Amino acid sequence: MADVSQIYGKIQLVDSFPDYKVEVVDSFPDLKVQKVDSFADSCGKWEIVDSFPDFKIQIVDSFGDFKIQWVDSFPGLP
Repeated sequence: MADVSQIYGKIQLVDSFPDYKVEVVDSFPDLKVQKVDSFADSCGKWEIVDSFPDFKIQIVDSFGDFKIQWVDSFPGLP
């Protein structure tokens, strides 16, 4: 599994050729993710962008590389 604590910053959501495939879950995530508009500089903070991403992420229903849960506060490792 990827070191999910290092996956933060500018994230582009893609349909093909991702760096990681991610499942979105409601409980027991590997990483809690907060969408932010700026300062995506720590674990679990993702700024969704259309170009020049740090990572490309594909949302999948199963067999993802890791699982995330969208949160409004307290992002990071559960």
